[in-house]
Formats: sequence, C-alpha cells, structure tokens
Amino acid sequence: MSRIGKLIINIPEKVSIRILNDVIFVEGPKGKLQEKLCSGLKIVVEDKILKVERLSEEKKVVAMHGMMRALVANMVKGASVGFEKNLEIVGVGYKAQLKGKDLELNLGYSHSIVIKALEDVKFEVDGNVRIKISGPHRYRVGQIASDIRNLKLPEPYKGKGVRYFGEHIRRKAGKSAVSSAG
Repeated sequence: MSRIGKLIINIPEKVSIRILNDVIFVEGPKGKLQEKLCSGLKIVVEDKILKVERLSEEKKVVAMHGMMRALVANMVKGASVGFEKNLEIVGVGYKAQLKGKDLELNLGYSHSIVIKALEDVKFEVDGNVRIKISGPHRYRVGQIASDIRNLKLPEPYKGKGVRYFGEHIRRKAGKSAVSSAG
C-alpha cells in the first residue's frame, strides 16, 4: 500500500469539491482548479475528509495512487491558502519592477526582460530586489520562479544573479594575489 496514497486529506471550510466524469473540481477563495483522475482510482468525500482509493491492484494503478493523492492535496491547499515562491536579486544595477501585471527585469543585459503574468499567477515586488510569485497552482508558481532564476543564475565568485530567498550560494575564492617567483 502506498504510504502517501493512504493518507487522508482534510478539506478546509471554504473549499468545495465536485467530481464529474473522472474530473475533480476544487474551488476555494484563491481560485478554481481541476484535474483528471487516473483510471483505476476513485475519490471518496465524507465529512470534510477526502480519500483516494484504488479499485484494483494493477501495477500502473498502484504507481499512480500516491501521485494522485499528492495532486489532489496540492489542489486543496492551492484553492484554500495558495502557494508562493520568493526570489531575490543580487547585483549592482539589477532590479525588478511591475509593469501593470507583468514583471520587468533588468539583469545586466542590454535589454530588459518582461515576464507575462498568467491569469492566476500574481507578482509582487519589494524594494526592486525581492520578487514574490503567488497563485493556486503549485506547478505554475514553481515553474515561473525557476524560469526567472534561470535568466541569470547566481555566479559563485560574487554571488550576483537571481536566487531563491534564503538560498545559500557556495562561493569560490577568486584569483590569488600570490605570484610564483622562479
């Protein structure tokens, strides 16, 4: 039995769940989400508790059990509380600013980079160097944060670039000032 798959999911007060034709719909204060259920699995909702159960012991169904439970748990959390990732920009002249709902980044290139906001992902900028990405979809929030970080990865000598807030960058010693006389 899957250790993750057999865990129950508590449904918060403000979240409603509907299941129609093997599609689960989760609606809450942060947004509406939907996901197609894998064949061989069913969802049981009773008294604000949700369980993902297997209908057979096929290898594919057993493999998908824990993943489907994790996806549904993320949908419930995203619809009720939401997800967020925080990035920080380090470097002279590097900055971020909002242009409407879009995010404009100056990262030392000859041009600025504009990241278009999706309809359910929200950007916030604090002091031109901190970016907060939030939304109900865990995957989308994480993917956008990763894409922004990949625009200018932190380099190991001075630490300049875009990093996750609180991320530790291993620093290298620069060129040595000692010359070999000989």
